[in-house]
Amino acid sequence: MDPPPRPRPHRVAVLLLLLLASSPAARAWKKDEFRNCNQTPFCKRARTRAPHSLDAPLSLDATSLAVATDGSLTASLSHPSRLRPLLLRLSALPPHALRLQIDEDYSSNTPPHRRFQVPDVLLPDVEARTLHLPQPKTSAAGVSTFALSSDVDVVVKHDPFELTVRRAGSGDPVLSFNSHGLFDFEPLQESKQEGETWEEQFRSHTDTRPRGPQSITFDVSFYGADFVYGLPEHGSTSLALRPTRGPGVEESEPYRLFNLDVFEYLHESPFGLYGSIPFMIAHGDGPSSGFFWLNAAEMQIDVLAPGWDGASSTENGRIDTLWMAEAGVVDAFFFVGSEPKDVIKQYISVTGTPSMPQQFAVAYHQCRWNYRDEEDVAGVDSGFDEHDIPYDVLWLDIEHTDGKRYFTWDHSAFPNPEVMQGKIADKGRKMVTIVDPHIKRDSSFHLHEEATAKGYYVKDATGKDFDGWCWPGASSYPDMLNPEIREWWADKFSYENYKGSTPTLYIWNDMNEPSVFNGPEVTMPRDAVHYGDVEHRELHNAYGYYFHMATADGLLKRGEGKDRPFVLSRAFFAGSQRYGAIWTGDNSADWDHLKSSIPMVLTLGLTGMTFSVGALTGADIGGFFGSPEPDLLVRWYQVGAFYPFFRGHAHHDTKRREPWLFGERRTALMREAIHMRYSLLPYYYTLFREASVTGVPVMRPLWLEFPDDKETYNNGEAFMVGPSLLAQGIYEEGQKSVSVYLPGEELWYDLRNGSPYKGGVSHKLEVSEDSIPSFQRAGAIVPRKDRFRRSSTQMVNDPYTLVIALNSSSAAEGELYVDDGKSYDYQQGAFIHRRFVFADNKLTSMNIAPKNLGNKKFSTECVIERIIILGVSSGSKKAIVEPGNHEVDIELGPISLRSGSSSVAPTVRKPNVRVVDDWTIRIA
Repeated sequence: MDPPPRPRPHRVAVLLLLLLASSPAARAWKKDEFRNCNQTPFCKRARTRAPHSLDAPLSLDATSLAVATDGSLTASLSHPSRLRPLLLRLSALPPHALRLQIDEDYSSNTPPHRRFQVPDVLLPDVEARTLHLPQPKTSAAGVSTFALSSDVDVVVKHDPFELTVRRAGSGDPVLSFNSHGLFDFEPLQESKQEGETWEEQFRSHTDTRPRGPQSITFDVSFYGADFVYGLPEHGSTSLALRPTRGPGVEESEPYRLFNLDVFEYLHESPFGLYGSIPFMIAHGDGPSSGFFWLNAAEMQIDVLAPGWDGASSTENGRIDTLWMAEAGVVDAFFFVGSEPKDVIKQYISVTGTPSMPQQFAVAYHQCRWNYRDEEDVAGVDSGFDEHDIPYDVLWLDIEHTDGKRYFTWDHSAFPNPEVMQGKIADKGRKMVTIVDPHIKRDSSFHLHEEATAKGYYVKDATGKDFDGWCWPGASSYPDMLNPEIREWWADKFSYENYKGSTPTLYIWNDMNEPSVFNGPEVTMPRDAVHYGDVEHRELHNAYGYYFHMATADGLLKRGEGKDRPFVLSRAFFAGSQRYGAIWTGDNSADWDHLKSSIPMVLTLGLTGMTFSVGALTGADIGGFFGSPEPDLLVRWYQVGAFYPFFRGHAHHDTKRREPWLFGERRTALMREAIHMRYSLLPYYYTLFREASVTGVPVMRPLWLEFPDDKETYNNGEAFMVGPSLLAQGIYEEGQKSVSVYLPGEELWYDLRNGSPYKGGVSHKLEVSEDSIPSFQRAGAIVPRKDRFRRSSTQMVNDPYTLVIALNSSSAAEGELYVDDGKSYDYQQGAFIHRRFVFADNKLTSMNIAPKNLGNKKFSTECVIERIIILGVSSGSKKAIVEPGNHEVDIELGPISLRSGSSSVAPTVRKPNVRVVDDWTIRIA
C-alpha cells in the first residue's frame, strides 16, 4: 500500500505542470528560481566577515598534540565559548599529500545527530597508504613543524590556528589554511535558543532545518600561483577561475557547487550546474598545488582579487580563496607537485582513476529526444550507411518507455526491442536507453510497489516516502546512500528484470541531481532524510554519484564481471570518473555555448572526469536546445570530433539534425569531421589507457603539456589531445581569420596538409570551411586507422598508419595501446603496449607492457601499412625492414586519405610489420 498521499494538484494542473516542464521556453534558466549568496544564509554570513575578525578564533591545544598509533597527528582545537572542542587529525600520503580532518569531539557531549562524513568516495586503501608522521618540533612561539616529505614541510601555528605547507629548503609557502583567520565551524546544537529561528524560506518553500545552522568556512591561499582552475561545473569561456570578490570585480557571486537541473544554462556564470567537484588546482611560477575538500553539501567558493582584504599591497603570486559549506566536516587534501600532472595524479590517487571505456564508447554516438519508434531507429541507422558516415551507438530518450516507467518499453512504438537491438548489433553497433532516478508512483508499476514495500525511498521531513514531481508525474526516489538499495538497484539491470534488454544495450542516467520539478530550486528539499538519518542537505551533491555507481555496478553484474559497463551520467561528484562518462548538460545551439564547451570540458578533465562531452566528457554537438544554423552545426562537429566523448543530441522541439539533412556540402564537412575522429581512434584509445592508469586527461589545457609557457595559462580556446595534437575551434559566425598560439620551441605540422608552423608564436590563419586549425607536435608519433567502416567494431582487423612528425633533432616517439576493446582481460595482461621511437633515421617498435600482470594474452594480426614522415630532409626512396632485411618503397603520399588530398609527405608503403612484434625500419 502507498502511504497516505499528500495533497496533490488537480489532474489538469498536473498535466499543465508537466507540459510546461518539457517546454524549452518555460524551463530556460530563470535567475529568480535559484538562490544567490544573499539568499543563502550560511554564504551571506561568511561573506560579511572581515579577515581576523571572528570573536572566537580557534586555537590548538599544544598539550593535546600527539602522534597516534596509525601514524597520524592529532590535536584538539577549542575556545571557551564552544560547547564541544574540535578534533583535528593530520595524515600524509605519498608523495606530497597532506590530509586535514576536523570534526566535533563527541567524547564529552554527544548530540542527537553527528555530522555527515561522505562514504565510498575515497579509494578504500587510502587509510592503509597513510604514512607515519614524525613527532613535530614545537617552538616557544607556539609553532609546530614536521616533514611531509624530503622537500615539503608542514607548519602549524597554535593560536590562532593556522596551517602552512611549505618548501623544506627555502621555507617558501605553497599552500596555507586559515592564514586570514576566517575559519569558522558552527557547532551542532541540541535545541534552539530562546527567540532563535532555524527555518529558512525561499520562494514558496520552507526548509525546516531541524538541526540548526552547521556551516563551515575557511580560507585557503595558493602561493606562487598565476591562476587557479577547477570547481566544475559552471558555464564559462575562461579556463582560469576569475575573481569573484574584491577590487575591480563586477560579478559578485561566488562559484556555487550545488547539483541542479538547469535548462539552457548561462554560458558565462559562476552559478552551479549538474555536477560538483570541490577540487582546485593552482599553477604559476612556483610549485603546482591543489586543494580538495571532500564534502557533499552545498558549497560556495570565492576567488579573491588582490586587495580584497584592504591591504595596500599584496604578496606577489598569492591567490586567496574562501570556502563555505552548509554542513559536513573538514576532510581536505593539500597536494604539492613539481608540475600540474603531479597534482592531478595525487588527486586521482585518493578518488580513483577513470574507468577504461570500451572501444565503441570512444567513437561517435547519435542521440535525440526522442527517436519515435523502431521504424525511426531503422531509418536513422540506414541513413548513416547511405551517406557513408560511421557511428557506433544509437540512443533512446524517455519516450521509449511505457509511460515514463523505467526498465519498460512502449510496446506500440517498440514492440520488438530485442530484434531492433539485434539489427543494430549486426553492424557492430550498440544502443543506449535512459534510466532516471525518479520512479513513477503507480500501484500497477512493480518497481514502485517493491521499493515502497521494502522502504527503499528517500523520506520527507515527516518520515513519509518523499513524493515529488518529475517526468512521470508523482515520483519517489531510491535512497542511493544505502548500500543495500544500491545492490537492489543494480539487480534491476539483469536480463530477467530488464525485459527486452540485450548484451549490446547500455545505460544513460539523466535527472540524477536529483531533479524535482516542484522542489526548491528544482531539486529535492534539503530536509529530506536518507539512510542513517542523514539530511539531504549533507549529501545532495553526491546523490547522482551513488546513482551512477549503482547503475554501473548493475551492468557489471549483468555481464558477470566480464563486460566493461558504459553509463553516461549528468550529475557527478568527486570519484564519478570510476563509473563512466558525463556530459555538460542542456546547452544551447549558439556560438557562445560552443565556445564555452572547451573550458568546461578541460576543467572536467583536470578534476578527474576525462571521459566527457565535456571520464567521457563532452558537450552535446549542435546544442541540446534550439535549432542550430547549419554553419554552427558544422563547426560544432569539427571541434566536437576532438572531445573525449563525441555525441550529437537534441531536444524534441528542435528540427531533426542528422548529419545528412543540411545539403550535400555540409554533409560532406560533417562526414569528414566524423571520419577524422574514427581515423584517430587508436590514438584516443591509447590516451584513455593512459588516463585509466595516471588520471591525466585525454583533452588537456595547453599548460598541462607546456607548464612553463605563460602564454598558455589562460588559453581556453585551444587545447591539446594527449601530448601530440593541438586544436582550436572556430567560435564566431562568419569568422575570416583566427589567431592560434602554438607553444614550445619545436615546429607544429598541419593535420590536413603537413605544412610546418613555428612554435612559441601566434599565427594568424585564414579560416577554411572544411576544417578547424589542428596540428601535430614535432617529436610525436600518432597511430591511426585510415580505412573507414560503418562502426569501430568493423575496424578491429584493419591495418595501422603511423604519422611521424620529426623535431629539430630529427627524432620522434609515440605509443600504441591495443586490447580486446570490451573485457577486463587487460587487467591480467591481455593487451599490447608498444612504444615507437624514431632516431638516427630508424623507426623502432618496442614492447613496454609490464611483466607479471597475469597469465592472459592478447594478440592481433594487424600490421602497419603506411608510415608518413613529416619534416624529413632525406630524399631516400627505400627503407630496410628488420628482421628480414627486406626493402620497401618510400613514395610521396597524402597526409590523409580524404578526397582531393595532395601527395606531399614521404611515405613508407606497405612495410606490413605486425604491431605485436619488435622490429626496426631504417631509412636507406
